[in-house]
Amino acid sequence: MSPLPAGPDQAATLVDDWLGQLAAVRGASPRTIIAYRRDVSGYLAFLASHLEGPVGRKALGAITLSDMRAWMAHERARGISARSLARALAAVRSFHSWLAEAHGIEASAVLATRGPRLTVRLPRPVPADAARDLIETVELQTLEPWIGARDVAVVTLLYGCGLRISEALGLRWRDAPLGESLRVRGKGGRERVVPVLPVAAEAVEAYRRLCPWEPGADGPLFVGARGGALGPRHVQKVTAKARLQLGLPASATPHSLRHSFATHLLEAGGDLRSIQELLGHASLTTTQIYTGVDQVRLMESYLAAHPRARG
Repeated sequence: MSPLPAGPDQAATLVDDWLGQLAAVRGASPRTIIAYRRDVSGYLAFLASHLEGPVGRKALGAITLSDMRAWMAHERARGISARSLARALAAVRSFHSWLAEAHGIEASAVLATRGPRLTVRLPRPVPADAARDLIETVELQTLEPWIGARDVAVVTLLYGCGLRISEALGLRWRDAPLGESLRVRGKGGRERVVPVLPVAAEAVEAYRRLCPWEPGADGPLFVGARGGALGPRHVQKVTAKARLQLGLPASATPHSLRHSFATHLLEAGGDLRSIQELLGHASLTTTQIYTGVDQVRLMESYLAAHPRARG
């Protein structure tokens, strides 16, 4: 158990030490560190006001369920959504768990605090035929053949490999030509290996043959019109234009193609554990939302086909 820092900045020092441990030992991403710092700093600022005094070891170890409820009520009164509050509570719990482990500070009340009720939002996958139409239409959004080929390659990777936009755009020139599998780094720095469909590998090669830029082995695989790294905003815009042309709903986004990848695998008989690995989900609970999608589709089919349901 390490010694506790002293002085008026004790809480801030503890937060720095905790975040340093998350980054060094658990490999938390910079974005996670920034979000956790913001959430826990806001929590500590509330405690200082609520308890009318400095937040040190004694105060942190004496937090009650009533204090936690007061903080959560304060956050909701500020207009924080239930989902954002749940994320902030997760950060606060992580901080107090570390305090208990590293400094022996009582954390039972914090860890027993129940989060807000969340409405589970089911993914809105794009039907397989609409996904194919979307990919084909993306190519028509530009007069530059190499840019059209590039956009098709990116969107094909999202649907064909279940990649996030950041994962597709994070690929390096040296990663191509793509083989039968691809190693990608996802959220939290977690690496996974995903199979690559021949159509996805061919789309990437068609783009590379036409690309006028030579970014080098360590340069981005997907480059913009001026040779710099392609940004996610472009992928979102070109997909939105194709969606409007096809009359698809607003839910047909680049990220929905990743949902489609998972849903169509599940419909084809894929098991949840394998799909979890392919998507790079840290928890199987996250992947289980796709069973809800499958059940919704099953009920829609039943209502459409059953003679009694049709009335």
